[in-house]
Amino acid sequence: MNISKIEHIGIAVESLESAIPYYETLLGSKCYAIEEVADQKVKTAFFLVGETKIELLESMDPNGPIGKFLEKKGQGVHHIAFAVDQVDEALAEAEASGIQLVDKIGRNGAEGLKIGFLHPKSTFGVLTELCSK
Repeated sequence: MNISKIEHIGIAVESLESAIPYYETLLGSKCYAIEEVADQKVKTAFFLVGETKIELLESMDPNGPIGKFLEKKGQGVHHIAFAVDQVDEALAEAEASGIQLVDKIGRNGAEGLKIGFLHPKSTFGVLTELCSK
């Protein structure tokens, strides 16, 4: 698996409307994109910090993954995402090395990326996302 960079850090928030102004002030830059990912029941907002993005995640459904996360753990860091050459190959390699997967094959994510998650039970408690273009 060839990880080239931290693609983004995902942060679950109750409200993009409330969180975006805070991050714009903190980072000194504007949110450059807001997008809904319907199949994941989430609305995202992105900021660029150097080569790494901050992705804010607002649940569109309390029974969706972010809604459940917010109910259980509250607002905060949800996942870290790494850029890889090919998500499906990276997932297969991770599984072959004994890492438990959330996704066996990549799926569509925000910003046109193909994504797949590694289970936090196998990654020292950190939900880990792999992303490729």
